[in-house]
Amino acid sequence: MSKITGAEAIIQCLQEEGVDLIFGYPGGAVIELYDELLKSPIRHILVRHEQGAVHAADGYARASGKVGVALLTSGPGATNGVTAIATAYCDSIPVVVLTGQVPRALIGNDAFQEVDIVGITRPCTKHNYLVNDPKDLVPTLREAFYLAASGRPGPVLVDLPKDIIASAIDYPAKTQVKMPTYQPNTTPHPRQVEKACRAILKAKRPVLYVGGGVILSDSHKELTTLARRLSLPVTMTLMGLGGFPGTDPLSLGMLGMHGTYTANMAVAKSDLLIAVGSRFDDRVTGRLDAFAPEAKIIHIDIDPSSISKNVSVDIPIVADCKLALAAMNQWLDNSSDLNEGAMREQLAPWLEQLRTWEKAHPLSYVDDDEIIKPQYVIEKLQELTGGEAIITTEVGQNQMWAAQFYRFNHPRRLLTSGGLGTMGYGLPAAIGAQLAFPDKTVIDVAGDGSIQMNIQELATAKECGAPVKVAILNNSFLGMVRQWQELFYKRHYAATTMEFAPDFVTLASAYKAVGLRAKTKAEVVPVIKEALATDNVVIMDFVISREEGVFPMVPAGKATTEMLLV
Repeated sequence: MSKITGAEAIIQCLQEEGVDLIFGYPGGAVIELYDELLKSPIRHILVRHEQGAVHAADGYARASGKVGVALLTSGPGATNGVTAIATAYCDSIPVVVLTGQVPRALIGNDAFQEVDIVGITRPCTKHNYLVNDPKDLVPTLREAFYLAASGRPGPVLVDLPKDIIASAIDYPAKTQVKMPTYQPNTTPHPRQVEKACRAILKAKRPVLYVGGGVILSDSHKELTTLARRLSLPVTMTLMGLGGFPGTDPLSLGMLGMHGTYTANMAVAKSDLLIAVGSRFDDRVTGRLDAFAPEAKIIHIDIDPSSISKNVSVDIPIVADCKLALAAMNQWLDNSSDLNEGAMREQLAPWLEQLRTWEKAHPLSYVDDDEIIKPQYVIEKLQELTGGEAIITTEVGQNQMWAAQFYRFNHPRRLLTSGGLGTMGYGLPAAIGAQLAFPDKTVIDVAGDGSIQMNIQELATAKECGAPVKVAILNNSFLGMVRQWQELFYKRHYAATTMEFAPDFVTLASAYKAVGLRAKTKAEVVPVIKEALATDNVVIMDFVISREEGVFPMVPAGKATTEMLLV
């Protein structure tokens, strides 16, 4: 076979990996790769900022379950993507980021647009590579895709020197990727499965605590089967929402800092906590010594480093969540100890206690006939989309209201920056999700502060034909920080007022999108209906109650039972 260029080999390898969509921004270091990309069937989406490229690849990955791909040039092109790479890393999202680099002979010489992107991203990638030899180019790319998607997923960066891209190579035959030092365990140990099942059968106050690992492993069906057959109440982290149907009677909603009263009390009073694909994040646990003090803990996770990292675990199961839950269901199928009727009777007092808490302290807000309450907007988005939309969010109050009041019945319908909390995530992620599912409704729930972080991506949405809808909950504040200042800093609103902001309706028009505004409660439903009926990018500007708070709220350093309810 005749030799091909590194650029041709990269494109061929991407097609081999099933890539049909790349988000990127060109530059001198990758110009030959872009020239080759133009000849390929792979669709390239030109973003307006490199951070937007990686967020869009991340949104595509979260919505579709496939590996997202971003292509950035060297120097500032690569560093502009770092925040988005860290976002994907914190939430375990499979993304491959290709970055250009100066020619190998210039590395270390402070060449124009040279930066050590491998060194910079080492702490926030699952793995990264600098390709030093043309013969390693294709094997490295294959490893990158394998690493990104296997085990605990995550972003992988491949740095491509300009001369490697231009070099002549022999394209190696496809072989199975083998990495002796990387062999994640996916199969649960039968003895640990049995221990977990027997503990569940004995429990009188069990709670299933579900994290993003259930979404990433596509184990929602196995989880739902387990919960329903044993009448196990389920609470979900922000990243786990949709892993179990939010409208199911067994759903307690989200737990943690802004979780429901019932979920937090259930965990605090449980005698068995079954953690599935979750990492006991500080926003979930609150004060560690007061977290689930009465509970024996089962923890299922594919990452052994997560086991007992923050909270001591009694029964660890290191495995893929889907395989572990399937094994537990199979054990129960074959067990003579399971009496489902007796189990329901055993748990009846516990479920009645949960219903009592729900009735006493439901998620609620003080409605208003004139002023728009943000919770009302989310409720109407849920109602008018039938709960079937893909919702992305920015970060802050808008994110929490969406998590609390939009009840997700399916996985991969909430795309949000959980671990890093990145403002500016929602709009580019919505574009990625919309391109993954052109026929679905995709809505970015945003704040007037966070939407401005990557608002330039409206141009990307228009140019690539992604008719995303943006619902701005506009209170002219950096709302979540303002809420903390109100509660703990005597209303000293330092640097959180945003009186000067663009006219979002006019701004939409400037991008050839559609802008709509609601100033009163009566205008909310007509605006949403018009937006959903419009085949275009739409910004909905909801002028909401300025000092509305997100409640319940657990103050920093407090136990999750010490909730502020109003």
